[in-house]
Amino acid sequence: MRLIICSVLLFCITPSLRAQQDSLLIGPGDELHVQVFDTPELEEVARVSDQGSLPLVLGGSIKVAEMTPEEAGVAIQKVLVDARIMYSPRVLVTVRGYATQNVTVFGQVARPGAYEIDTPRSIFDVLTLAGGLTDLADRHITIERRDGRPQEKVFVSNDSTDAFKRNTIVYPGDTLFVPKTGIVYVLGAVGRPGGYPMTDNDSTLTVLQAVAMAGGTSTAAVPSHARLIHRTRGEVNATVQLPLGAMQKGNKPDLPMLAGDIVYVPFSYLRNAALGLTGIMAAATSSAIYVH
Repeated sequence: MRLIICSVLLFCITPSLRAQQDSLLIGPGDELHVQVFDTPELEEVARVSDQGSLPLVLGGSIKVAEMTPEEAGVAIQKVLVDARIMYSPRVLVTVRGYATQNVTVFGQVARPGAYEIDTPRSIFDVLTLAGGLTDLADRHITIERRDGRPQEKVFVSNDSTDAFKRNTIVYPGDTLFVPKTGIVYVLGAVGRPGGYPMTDNDSTLTVLQAVAMAGGTSTAAVPSHARLIHRTRGEVNATVQLPLGAMQKGNKPDLPMLAGDIVYVPFSYLRNAALGLTGIMAAATSSAIYVH
């Protein structure tokens, strides 16, 4: 009966810790709680040494740094068996405290900085500590993990259903970087010329979407002579004649825009239909950024 109770306890506890066990490696300075089921005299709370070892109640120590808690439990089980102390031990290792207690958030958040956390937290909790995303934040966030693993790219959806399905866990010692979203420009004979952030879930905008955000073309516009200017790092690398009038009528397909692109809709021929690239680039540089 006692064995059955222990098995049930292990089954109940393990799922709640699985995310931690699979994702976070033990490091020097971490405080560990070691439980040996049905053997309370071997239970201990101890801190991992600078060399990555954990002292054991029964004497000696075992190297646990760079292991998950689950792997550390298996290693301690082996020590107990090899020392002929127990034949079939069940060991549970959990992290009670972390050596590094801060998570750092920088980039496009309201209050960049280091925030103290003592347990794993959801990415939403951590972003809330930093005041939330700014209006210019890209939703593709980079996480640098404390254990030196490769950087992780995380997508934070602005759709609540999707967001909660992908709720990523952030650990003490992690660093989050929230980049600035791309901006496209709609200039010339439109209702509200300026720059528009690509802040939808896919970080994409099409020509017609951007023109609509800019208030549509004005009565003085010449849509048939519109241009799409592609830029890389501020330098023009392509200029495309844009059949905007035909696109608005559905006779030509809509076109995707890239960050930094400019849609220029000229005014009537009597004004500045022939405005050069230099003037358009200058207008883009000085444009106001509108956030929806």
